[in-house]
Amino acid sequence: MDYSQFGTLLPEIIVLGVFLIVFLFDTFSGENGKKAVTPLAVVLFGIATVAMWFVPTCTADAFAGMYATNAATMAIKNVLNLGVFIVLLQAIRWTDTEDGKLRRGEFFELLFVTLFGMYLMISARHFLLFIIGLESASLPLAAMVAFDKRRYESNEAAIKYIMTAVFSSAVLLMGVSFVYACSGTGSLYFSDIAAAIGSSAHSAMLITALAFVLAGIGFKLSLVPFHLWTADVYQGAPTAVTSYLSVISKGSAAFAFFIIFCQCFGTVYSQVWEWMLYAIIILTITVGNLFAIRQKNMKRFMAFSSVSQAGYIMLGIIAASTMGLTNMMFYILVYVFSNLGVFAVIAAIENKTGKVGMDDYNGLHKTNPWLSFAMTLAVFSLAGIPPFAGFFSKFFIFTAATQSGSVALYVLVLIALINTIISLYYYLLVVKAMWISKEEPVIEGFRSTLSERCGIWICVAGIVFIGLVSCIYQWLETSSQALAGTLPM
Repeated sequence: MDYSQFGTLLPEIIVLGVFLIVFLFDTFSGENGKKAVTPLAVVLFGIATVAMWFVPTCTADAFAGMYATNAATMAIKNVLNLGVFIVLLQAIRWTDTEDGKLRRGEFFELLFVTLFGMYLMISARHFLLFIIGLESASLPLAAMVAFDKRRYESNEAAIKYIMTAVFSSAVLLMGVSFVYACSGTGSLYFSDIAAAIGSSAHSAMLITALAFVLAGIGFKLSLVPFHLWTADVYQGAPTAVTSYLSVISKGSAAFAFFIIFCQCFGTVYSQVWEWMLYAIIILTITVGNLFAIRQKNMKRFMAFSSVSQAGYIMLGIIAASTMGLTNMMFYILVYVFSNLGVFAVIAAIENKTGKVGMDDYNGLHKTNPWLSFAMTLAVFSLAGIPPFAGFFSKFFIFTAATQSGSVALYVLVLIALINTIISLYYYLLVVKAMWISKEEPVIEGFRSTLSERCGIWICVAGIVFIGLVSCIYQWLETSSQALAGTLPM
């Protein structure tokens, strides 16, 4: 065995190194030493995040082509690392609470294991490795959702998550087995399957197989109609876990989705799965927006918001090109800062007061103007209001979706634009509560912790400047070129 190929797994090795150090320190340190677990995990991962930007970018395969690394995979991993670091900053205060401090080491260890699994999903070029990464990412997340084991809502959310995860994995595996049978190659490599199904007739079994694979991955992305777990899990899970689920899990699944459907099934793009995605995108954006209007709990509100945002991310996948990949990664980058900006404010308020209702935000600007300002910028970005970064991400993703010039895609983007107006309405409900409501403030003035303020500042900086700094888009565009020639368009 050529052990030098482990060098291509440097991002995974870095994350595993952080995990092992935190795990060993948490296991063998005394009661007083356990207080240092949180700063140790945050500092180590911060160093790892910075170090990942300086890892030499190369195009290489490992383990007989099952694992692939290139500029695109490195770019999305760096984007996810930024999001994870912000989540860790948000979690510091929560892990120091009476319930959190007993198991804070477990929280960080589970989080790093899930991130490792997401890395494998991103770099997988073989269905076996993809399934291993998917399960490595999904199973620890169930334990994270159930972290507040004294709360009934947390236990209920974990049961719903694990049951849905198990069922979706079974559906995905059934789809993969159908694909394996249809290809007739005796191989689970994406490239081998693409060559086989591209040269054969498009049977009913192939269409069924793609529907099953789409359903299995759709669970991770909270696509309609595979989204029913989302609101209950987001509400019941600790807020730090909810923010991680809504951004990091979604971003990694979107990239893996793009690779699988374009590189494995790209040869049957227009004949089979393009029309499946049309229907799912329209349903996801529309249902997410309509149900978000009805929510009064901020975490359920953000759950349906994230469902809708997943539909917009899918517009990059429907483009099935390097431009689509570039704009999808840019959308995910902006989504990291915008969505985590909202959750940073929600977490700060919940940690101090325990309040998560939208009505509790009435008159918030009178007592907490800084938090109101940060929340306003974040929801404006999610709504796509210029000049914030969310406007540019939506503009680019719409441009990518319409590049083929087909009438169907223009209709699809028109429906997405109409839904953007609907989303603007419900995002402004939060702004109205904070700035316009004449009711007396429910939440008293307080000062958030240093880590919470740092997380909010990073999100605000990203929301304001990312859309204006062209070099970031150019970096993602250059990274996407590493996959040129392997995509259907």
